Amino acid sequence: MNKARIEENIKIMISKEELEKLLPLLEQDRIEKTISVNDANKFGEAICAFANDLANHKLPGYLIVGAHDDVTMAGMKITEQNLQTLLDFRTDGRIVPPPSMIVTKFDYPHGELAVVEVQPHFSPPVRFKGKLCVRAGIRKGIANEAEERILTEKRSAFARTFDVLPCKGSSLEDISVDLFKLRYLPSAIDAATLAENGRELKSQLASLKFYDIKEDCPTYAGILMFGTNPRFFIPGASVQYVRFKGQDEASDFEFEHRFEGDLTTQLAQMEEFIKANIVKLVLPELGAEYVSCYPLRAVKELLFNAVVHKDYQSNAPIKFYEFSDSIEISNAGGLYGKARPENFPNENDYRNPAIAEAVKNLGFVNGFNVGVKAAMAALSKNGNPPPRFVNDQPASFFVKIFKRV
Repeated sequence: MNKARIEENIKIMISKEELEKLLPLLEQDRIEKTISVNDANKFGEAICAFANDLANHKLPGYLIVGAHDDVTMAGMKITEQNLQTLLDFRTDGRIVPPPSMIVTKFDYPHGELAVVEVQPHFSPPVRFKGKLCVRAGIRKGIANEAEERILTEKRSAFARTFDVLPCKGSSLEDISVDLFKLRYLPSAIDAATLAENGRELKSQLASLKFYDIKEDCPTYAGILMFGTNPRFFIPGASVQYVRFKGQDEASDFEFEHRFEGDLTTQLAQMEEFIKANIVKLVLPELGAEYVSCYPLRAVKELLFNAVVHKDYQSNAPIKFYEFSDSIEISNAGGLYGKARPENFPNENDYRNPAIAEAVKNLGFVNGFNVGVKAAMAALSKNGNPPPRFVNDQPASFFVKIFKRV
């Protein structure tokens, strides 16, 4: 157990006095109590419902572990593992988009409590393992069509990241419906919900942030993920790969390729391209294991990170350059939101949360706020030197990874 990580993430938001005012209240749409420490589904559904804030309280919800409904303490001992289990919901991708939440432990004479404070999400609907969980008073469950529409309209009222804005001038004909229905929906919605989903296509797209009902057109995320010609509306929606013979751009190049089209297809093609052309095996010494010039996990995570975090209002493509001794990846748009040079890569924020959610649902990344750290760990394990990051905030972001020698 990484105790440092636990202590880093546990920050007291609700005070003990405030908690004691909440404890006597019956369960409602802002409070859930449990004495279970292992019911991951119950935890995830509660956190997801609080993040959706169907009642529009605009106040945090609280999952309280260690107390009975009648307010009495269960006499529990909250361990670091219990806290870690709760913290994992913030980044492991079971809840998308990732919730804003804090976990706190409180000590009482008759037992300990773990309290999860969950903020209403700025970009609902939020789903747990593909299920849209909500609470209305004491009722909790899966959102019906009317509730799903409420959450979609609530997002449209105040979400202003570029990817969820309407792509005016586009229409339903500008996206591949088959790609959305056959490739994306099964990865984003749980099977039971999908089987009984009778919603019209535009409502399905809007619920997943790919369509703006008010403007009656796809969002930029919809065009990027499923567009038949994304660059018509977003000129910078491409990745330019160039392989140079030497160590800089002044040298001759051997090969170039532009990845363009819908991201659902292009991300898969990029992954296969990396496997076939960049992750080259280095012949080992007798008795040693095979190693790669570059580990697949590192190159993939850093390239997909550039795709997710790019400023798509820029007309410049993502640059994916391979030199004789290194790989450079750069994209328009520096660190965003809460992420700063002094806290990177431990802190992260999403310029394009709908795209990040879609890429996670499709399985191209494993979790949230872990990609860069996973890439650094993969490079270290493979014997590559540490990567070099350059942040020209807010203009661009650049990473250089060095070849294993």
